[in-house]
Amino acid sequence: MALQVPCPHCGPRSYTEFVFGGEERPIEVADAEADFARVFLPRNAAGLQPERWFHALGCRTWFTVARDTTTNAID
Repeated sequence: MALQVPCPHCGPRSYTEFVFGGEERPIEVADAEADFARVFLPRNAAGLQPERWFHALGCRTWFTVARDTTTNAID
């Protein structure tokens, strides 16, 4: 079974309806080096990771979900 992404407005849908926005990262940054790391060096850690998704073929909203990167299970 393909990955199902739970849209808060439309309910669970196939991942093919969405655009992956990457892992959620903090916006407040102290300096240029930290900002570079935030934008270009994702953690990509194993386990639960908050991620941004855009429902491009549905309600067209951005939302955050927690996905386990080892199993692809979304909470």
